[in-house]
Formats: sequence, structure tokens, C-alpha cells
Amino acid sequence: MSKTGSIVMSMLSASLLFAGAASANTNLVTNGGFEATTSGPGQLGYNTDATDWSVPAPSSSYVFLFASGGADTTGSNGQYGNLQIWGPGNGSANGLPASSPNGGNYIGSDPSFQNGAISQTIGGLTAGKSYDVSFDWAGAQQAGFTGETTEGWQVSLGSETHSTAILTTPSMGFTGWQTANLTFTATSGSEVLSFLAQGGPNGSVPPFALLDGVSLTAVPEPATWAFMLVGFGGMGAAIRSRRRQAAATA
Repeated sequence: MSKTGSIVMSMLSASLLFAGAASANTNLVTNGGFEATTSGPGQLGYNTDATDWSVPAPSSSYVFLFASGGADTTGSNGQYGNLQIWGPGNGSANGLPASSPNGGNYIGSDPSFQNGAISQTIGGLTAGKSYDVSFDWAGAQQAGFTGETTEGWQVSLGSETHSTAILTTPSMGFTGWQTANLTFTATSGSEVLSFLAQGGPNGSVPPFALLDGVSLTAVPEPATWAFMLVGFGGMGAAIRSRRRQAAATA
């Protein structure tokens, strides 16, 4: 085979390997940023819904959708009236930004009152394969109340469950956004991905766990990365050889 043919074959091999790795990193979660809704901000399952996500009946879930910039200003209306979390817009200089790192809408869930999970059925899985679940999250407190709170998330894929750290939020405070990455092993081709807020205390100082930017991607097999490196290495070597040949005949 000519050197030109070798270059073409190396580039083709690298392209195919790159395409395979990209496919492995496809996000299997739909509406992971909670931008698609039925009625905008509100209480999920009561007066709005986030497309492709489910919650239990309102009596068993106190989960809210906040619009960018709205959590500490206009808030969200639910079964017990308007709800906001503390931020600069309602009198607490706690650093709550207008939106999450993902931008746009995000979820807020009270772990100490009518605590119910938000979930989505994920298809396209391969039993025995590992998957990374990544998301942005934070701890906050319902406006109008004071006292130290704690927040975190319990995350499940099928029967496997992992949890984030539990963060402590000072009275009228905000923890800052965190990014979590949790690894799960699928046991079937379709499983339920769920997020259940954690924290406390129960009673008159409502904690709120915030969530946004959810993704679920397959973990690339070690052999995939190795073959990619070989493919790109071969392509680079072929190109360098062609350049040297061109220079020698110039």
C-alpha cells in the first residue's frame, strides 16, 4: 500500500474509533436541564411538569421547578402558595446566582416534607456495562425561615443507589453549586434513574436540595481508548512521514 493509502486508512480508523467513543458518551437522559415543561415554574405534579420526568402525587412530593433568576424573586407557586428560597432577591446576601451552572430552570426539593423522588426511565442501556451519572446540585433554605440545614441527594439507577455528600447550609444560606459524578452498573436494557432529596432537620427550618444538568453516559471501555490512541498515533506518524518525503523531493 502507498504512503498516501496508509494515511487515508489511518485517518479512517481514527475517525471510526472517535465516532465509537462519541457514541459511548451520548447522554441518555432527556430534558436533563429541565427546560421543557408543561406550564413553566411551579410544583411538579401539581401545576406543572418537567417533560420526561415523573414525581409521586403532590401529597407525597414537594418538588419545585424554578426559572432562572426566579427562585429568590418570583418563586414558584405550589399547593400551599408561593415558595421561594433565600437569595439576594429577597434579602439574603448568600451568593445565590441567577441560574445554575447549566443555566435556565432547575429543581428544588424539600427532603423534610412530603419527600418524593423525581425520576425518569432510561432506555438504551446494556446489562453489565458501567454508566456515569453527572449533575449539578446545591443546598439552600426556604425563604421566610431561619436556622441551619443540611442537604444532599440519594441517586438510584435500577436497584443500585449512591449518595452525594451531605452539605451544611447556614441560616438563610446557600452552599454554592457542586458537580457530582456517580458510577452505576446497569442490570437491564431499561432502568429508572431517580433523585431523592436528603437532609434536615424536620420541622420549621425547611431545607431545599437543588438539582440541574443531569446526564447519564456510558463509561468507555479501556480498549476503546487504547485503540483511539493507536489510531491517532498511526495517523500522526503517516502525516509526518509524508511531510518528510515531500521536503526531501522539494
